[in-house]
Parts: sequence; structure tokens; C-alpha cells
Amino acid sequence: MHKNKSNNELDSKLDAVSMSLRQSIKNLDSYTHVRGESLYVDDVNARQGTFHAVVFDSPKAHGKIKHIDYSKAEALEGVERIFTYKDVPGENEIGGIIKDEPLFAEKEVHFWGMPIALIVAESEFIARKARGLIDIDIEELPVITTAKQAKAKGSFINAPRSFSLGDSEKALEDCAYVFEGETFSNGQEHLYIESQGAYAEPLENGNIKITSSTQGPTAVQKTVANVLGVAMHKIEVDVTRLGGGFGGKEDQATPWAVMAALATYHLNQSVKLILNRHDDLRMTGKRHPYESTYKIGLSKDLKILAYEAEFLQNSGAAADLSPAIAERTLFHATNSYFVPNVTTTVISCKTNLPPNTAFRGFGGPQGMFVIESAIAKAASEIGVTSRQIQEANLLDENDTFSYGQIAKKVEAKNTWNSAKNTFNIEALENEVEDFNKNNNAFKKGIAFMPICFGISFTNTPMNHARALVHIYLDGSVGISTAAVEMGQGVNTKIMQIAAQVFSIPIEKIKIETTNTTRVANTSPSAASSTADLNGKATLMACNSLLERLKTVASEDLHVSEDSINLKDEFVYVNNKKTGLSWTELISKTMLKRVALTENAHYATPEIHFDKTKEKGHPFAYHVFGTAITTVTVDCTRGIYEFDSVKIVHDYGKSMSEGIDLGQVEGALAQGIGWMTMEEIAYNDEGRLLSNALSTYKIPDIFSVPKEVEVIPVETQGHELAILKSKAVGEPPLMYGIGAYFAIQNAIKAFNPNYDLKFHAPMTPEKVLMGLYQK
Repeated sequence: MHKNKSNNELDSKLDAVSMSLRQSIKNLDSYTHVRGESLYVDDVNARQGTFHAVVFDSPKAHGKIKHIDYSKAEALEGVERIFTYKDVPGENEIGGIIKDEPLFAEKEVHFWGMPIALIVAESEFIARKARGLIDIDIEELPVITTAKQAKAKGSFINAPRSFSLGDSEKALEDCAYVFEGETFSNGQEHLYIESQGAYAEPLENGNIKITSSTQGPTAVQKTVANVLGVAMHKIEVDVTRLGGGFGGKEDQATPWAVMAALATYHLNQSVKLILNRHDDLRMTGKRHPYESTYKIGLSKDLKILAYEAEFLQNSGAAADLSPAIAERTLFHATNSYFVPNVTTTVISCKTNLPPNTAFRGFGGPQGMFVIESAIAKAASEIGVTSRQIQEANLLDENDTFSYGQIAKKVEAKNTWNSAKNTFNIEALENEVEDFNKNNNAFKKGIAFMPICFGISFTNTPMNHARALVHIYLDGSVGISTAAVEMGQGVNTKIMQIAAQVFSIPIEKIKIETTNTTRVANTSPSAASSTADLNGKATLMACNSLLERLKTVASEDLHVSEDSINLKDEFVYVNNKKTGLSWTELISKTMLKRVALTENAHYATPEIHFDKTKEKGHPFAYHVFGTAITTVTVDCTRGIYEFDSVKIVHDYGKSMSEGIDLGQVEGALAQGIGWMTMEEIAYNDEGRLLSNALSTYKIPDIFSVPKEVEVIPVETQGHELAILKSKAVGEPPLMYGIGAYFAIQNAIKAFNPNYDLKFHAPMTPEKVLMGLYQK
């Protein structure tokens, strides 16, 4: 096994070779997707006798369980067994960061939708019918639904966290302008196309294999083993791909896999558990709502001298990933700006909602929304545009973040100026101004949104990955990594790496399913780090194999290793083609008993963070970008259309421009949805009201911008990004925040008396009220 001691050298060797593939490769999963041939959990060939499971969950948000009668359900023909916490042979606990989340409720329920039992039957229909026959008596207790309520009652998940830089309190005293206010950003439903699910099957000797729709196979393996009271090697978790995840399957795919495995453990028969959409919506957590307060201080020349913020995170009834998400909020609290004096605090508040969880951006968007709101408030009060304040405070090289990391290879001003010049901001602003002068029924608004997003797991020990690469006798290649394909194109990028190193067609390469028996002890596919971590490990493994092949070729051809390279399935000596083909070289290597398998491990260098001091260097690098959003508001009805979003994005040196562009466009639409129309609603009893697509609206083809233009900023990329191609999954979501402020500017153009509010999402109802606010 090779360690990552010379990855920069490996990357530089491949730069020239990779350019042709960078331009031409497409997402190789697209072919089977559009033909309906891609396989998901529900497509697993069920073994004869497979049982189907349905979860019985709490019909109340908080209370003591007085009595449950399962007798009618158990008597229903076709019901095999009903499992509760009493049937757990190990620990009835699935909490990852904090052990505060039971698999099944015991004496109390803490959110509406909390699992109480698992009904296993011959069919899903029978199991659902049985669920309706269960009688439960719950003594209701007070329900907390908002973070402010939780703070008032002292209901918290863990201790608060704070980052600081300079002395914000003193700096505020010397500011020419000081403004304070409140913001609210709502949750967001993941609405992955494939709902949560798992298929468990018994193997020999008490082993269990689980096919799971999870971003974290090792988390599933570990938790199943803990609940069943067995060693991890008894549990195999396999993932072909996900029909979407967006963070919702990083931690919250685990309970359903555990339940299916528990039933298989007892029944020694395969069990399938697939949540239908309504169960999924009701039982799973969302993006965290945040209720936040801020204070911002500026100089006469619009420099932000001090910034303070308190973020109240609505964590739900258990920790899930809330502490880590809260941490990333602090990391991104100042977005793309340098502020010399900062104090930010986040409080994870315990409420009676389903435990909220990871969602694309992982707390970063919630932090960025607050400082953008503070800037908009300051601009309105001072009488300047937000753009003037934003531009005056963009990060420079060697600026310090509030968490101690020094900003390097900063592209903030580069992307901003490129956007201004490329898209002719003066012409855009003049167009908006002219339109507004000549129209009363419609008004336009325009807003800039810069982004700066750190790439790495903020929990440093999670930043590692492994790859197992086989070259078979016929020259074909099989690759196993911890990367989970969920639509982001990571399989294609990993195939590209192998194709480039070996100079063979991509058709000769297969990406195996993600499996805990082949690649163990893995981090989840999350934090926009999947391609970097797993790609670097694949690169190392392939390069190790390449060196062996060169040794064999040099011996066979009686030349030095340094003179050899591989190109288009042939061996070249001093850049001249020989008669030794790729397939023949593999055969000769095998005959010499040289290993054609390599297992490589990559751990991101340089990164570190000391949580006792809240200082360090947590990110391998940052992704930058700038978006300009233009909107037209119908001032009679409060509805709006986004005319355009024009983006200059920091891809680094993109491996696959098509895949990366798709990620930018998709993330942008998701961010706009969060900021404008996706409104999670619970009633005071903690019952989800936005429980269907009739009551929860997401962007469709008619609500995305009419024009999206994305151009790459000219940059050399970053050596810690795979082939200098920067991560692209999460950062572009934050461009959607600009949609909120573009709408606000349009409202202000119609109603000069409008008092800016920062309560997202900006739905048409809120727009209408703002248009006619007196």
C-alpha cells in the first residue's frame, strides 16, 4: 500500500495528458438513466420468501406512551411479526455524534413520525393495513417547534460554539455606522427522487448483507452491528447508486437499514423496507431552520469593521449531524468578505421536530444568508447599494478567516471583477433602472452574490479515503472506492483518472458498487470531498500499478524505465510507438508474478483544527464565485420570474466541464427554491403540514431562471483538488441566495416605504405584502 507522499508530482505528470478527456467526457451514468436501466435499492432481485416492512410511527410530537395494543395487527393474515425496542439484541441507539436517538421509541416519543415499531408482513399492502390496526395511547407533553422557544426553555442539544477574531465589541464603538436585526431561514425538504430504503438478506454463518440507499455505508455497517450486538465484519453494506441524496442520506439512511437488518436477524429471511413518499416526508429531518440576530459595524468608506451574529439552529429532537452543521455555519459566517473583528455563536436548539440533518451546503448557506441580510440592511439605511458594500470588503490574499486559516489562492475579486466586466454590469443596472422608470405594474431587481466555500470535512479525521484497483488479464480494469454515486458524476471522474493514467479507453474500466467488504472504514460521500478524496486514492493506486508495468516493459524491451510511457493502449519508448500493446504488457506482467492489484490510501495533507481554541486550517482549499441575479416582479399578484442568473465560477481546472456545469445549474435551482418557494410548515402540535407536493413547492422547469450563463474564471486550480479540478457539489447552491435580495430590490423599486425583512423563503405571499406595506 502506498501513502500520499508525492501527490503533487502525480497530478503535475497528468496535467498534459488530461486535457483531451477534460473537454470530451460526459456523465457515463446518463445512458442507463434515460433508458430506465439504472439500478436502485427497489430494483434488487428479491429472494423467494422476502418479507416487506412498514414503520409504525408516533402520531404525536411529544408524550409518554401509556399503552400500545398490537393484537389486531398481529392477528391479520400475512403479518409475520412486529418488532419493537424489546427485540433489539444490542443497543437501541443510532445516534452518531451524540448518543441521544433511539432506533425505536421506548417510553416516550419526541417527534411526530418517531419510529415505534416495525411491521413485517408478506406484502407491503398487508403491513400498511396492519399499521392502521394498532391502537396507541399517548399522554401528551408540551411541544417545542421553534429554536426561540427552545432557547427560552433551555432546551439544547449541546453547548454553544463561538468563533472570534479581533475585538468586535470594542470595534463597534468606533464604527461610523452600526446596524442590527433579525433573520429567519426556513428548512428545506431533500425530496430525492428515490425515497429512503434498504434490503437486508441473510448469508451463511449469521452474516447479513444490506443493500442500502445511503451516502455513508460504514455508518450503516457500524450502527447495524451496534444494534444487533455483533461485530462489524458480520455486516456487509452495498450501494450501487442513489436516486439523489443532497445530504439527506448521509445519516438518515441508517435507521431503515438497521430496521431491515434487525428483522432479518430474527427471521433469517430477506426483508425489504422502502418508505413511501408521505412516510419519508413525515419521518425524516430537513435542512435546519435558523433564527438569527446580527450586529454589523462599518466605516465611512463602507469597510465592515465588526460583525457579530448569534445563530439559533433548530436541531429537532436529536443531535443527528447538528453539531457538525452548526460548526460549518461558523466557518462560513463571513462568506466572501474580510472582517477584522468577528464574534459568532451558534446554539443547537432541541425541539420536537424530526432530527434535522445534512443538506447541500451543510449549514454554510444559513450563515451566509445572515451576513448578506446585514449588508442589505446597512446599504438600505446608509443609502448605498449592497453591491458597493460587498465590493469594498471582498477577501484578499493572506486575509485571515475568523477560524484562523489564512486565505490563499483567493479568487473573490477575480470572479467579482470578471462578472462585472464579462456581463457588463453597468448595462444590466441601466436596463433595470430604465425598465422600472417606464413600468408600474412590473418591477425589476438585481443582486450580486459572491461565494467562498471551504472544501474538506471540518472534522479533520474524516478526510481520508481508499481505492482498490484490479487490472484483469485481458487488460480491463475494476475499481472500488468509498465514493457513492448519487447523480454528481463521481464514478465518471474516477474512471477518467484511471483512463488517463493507463491511457486506455474508458470502456475498459468498471466502477464497482460501493461495498464495505472491499473498501472499509470509509467517510460518507459528503462535504463536496468525494471526488477529491476517492479520486486521489484512485490516482495513487493507478500510478503504483503504472510504475510496475513500466518496470516489466523496460525489462522486456531492454530500455530504461524513464524512457517508457503508455499511450493509446501501446507502450512508447522515447515517445515512439513499440509493438508491445497494453494487453500484452498485462499478460507479461502476470507471467512475471507482478501484482496487478493495488490498494491505496489518501489522507488530505496540511489540514488541522483545534476545537479547544476554535482555530486552525480546516480546509484544503476554498471555492469562489460571483452570481448576478435579475428578477421581474408582477406587482399586482406578487409573483416573479427570474430573467437571468449570470455566474463566474471557480472550477479550478475542470476535469469534466459538462458534469460540473450540471452541478452548478442544479445547485443554483435548489438554492433559489430554498430562498423563494420551498416552505416547510409544522403546526403548533409539531405535525408536518407541507406533507405533499401539493403543499410543498419545489422549482420546476417554469420557475427556474429563463437564462443561466456560467463561465469559468481563469485560474490555475489547486493542487489539493483532484487533477486541480475543484469540488463543485455544494458551493453553487449559495448563488441562490442572491434571488432573495433581487426580489427585495424589486419590491423596494415599487414601494419605497418597504421595510426590508429577512424572513426566507420569499414566497409570492410575502412579496405581495411587501409591495403594499405602508
